[in-house]
Amino acid sequence: MAVKCGDKLPNVYVHENTPDSKVNISQLAAGKKVVILGVPGAFTPCCSKTHVPSFISDYDKYKSKGVDEIICIAVNDPYVMDAWGKDLNAEGKVRMLADTNGAFTKAMGLEKDFTDSLGTIRCKRFSLYAEDGEIKKLCVEPDGNSVTCSKSENLLSQL
Repeated sequence: MAVKCGDKLPNVYVHENTPDSKVNISQLAAGKKVVILGVPGAFTPCCSKTHVPSFISDYDKYKSKGVDEIICIAVNDPYVMDAWGKDLNAEGKVRMLADTNGAFTKAMGLEKDFTDSLGTIRCKRFSLYAEDGEIKKLCVEPDGNSVTCSKSENLLSQL
C-alpha cells in the first residue's frame, strides 16, 4: 500500500556515491524539512531534461521556504546516481541517492514495473515534502511516469 500524508518516511538505507556510503532515510529526515523526488531512472529523458533540473533550478526558492535538503532517489546503482548528479550539476543542491535494491521504493509502496523499457521494477515518479520524517505533501503521478503533479513548481506552490 502506498504511503500517504501523515505517514513517516521508511527506516531504510540507500546509497550515496558508492556502495559503502549508506544513508538512512528516516535518520536523514529527522529534525529537518526535506523534499524528496523519486524518478524511474537516471539519465532517462524526462528525468534528465525536466523533472530533476526543475528542482535544481528552484533550490533557492526551497531554501527560502525553510527546506533543509532536496533529495533525488532512483532504483539505480550509486555510481550511476553520482555520475548523473555531476552531469546535471546537482552538487550542493540536490543529493542523488541510489535505492539499489528498491527497499525505499517498496517501503513507500511506489514500485512500478518498467521491465519493458528500463529492465526492472523501478520507482513511480513522485515528489514529497516532509517535516521531521512525517510526510506533509505527497504528489504521485497517476500513471507513475508523467511529469504533472510531481513537478517542482507544483510542490513549491504547496509550501
